[in-house]
Amino acid sequence: MAGQGTPATALLAKRRIGHRTHPYDVSPDAPNYGALVAAALGVPPERVFKSLVTEVDGALTVAVVPVTGELDLKALAAAVGGKRAAMADRAVAERATGYVRGGISPLGQRRRLPTVVDASALDHPTVYVSAGRRGLQVELAPTDLVALTDATTAPIAGGG
Repeated sequence: MAGQGTPATALLAKRRIGHRTHPYDVSPDAPNYGALVAAALGVPPERVFKSLVTEVDGALTVAVVPVTGELDLKALAAAVGGKRAAMADRAVAERATGYVRGGISPLGQRRRLPTVVDASALDHPTVYVSAGRRGLQVELAPTDLVALTDATTAPIAGGG
């Protein structure tokens, strides 16, 4: 399985974007999953980002926030010019992205969804996001992540 590509890694290769993949072994049902992934990778947790599928005024939107915090739904809605944001239903998120919970990547989604990356990503030389499969992260420059997802950057993470 470790050698198989994902739509996310295929996109990175096709665009010739510098990146590294990092396998890890953490149960997706473990409490504090993000912190455990960061520990398994041996990197500071503020450099590991989770991709959350939300609905802003009824439109699916991806929020990419550090695993050290929570998504501020009001800030997300404001970042995309909406009024109200809520977490999307898991089945809806999986169907729209083509990925399963615990492996949703902001890259290479089935349907390209509007994306907002927390501004803190730009504070790091590289960040880690799901490579599109549970147990695999991809490390890339935050500017490449923003460019590939055509993302907006805004402070959308709240305290953890």
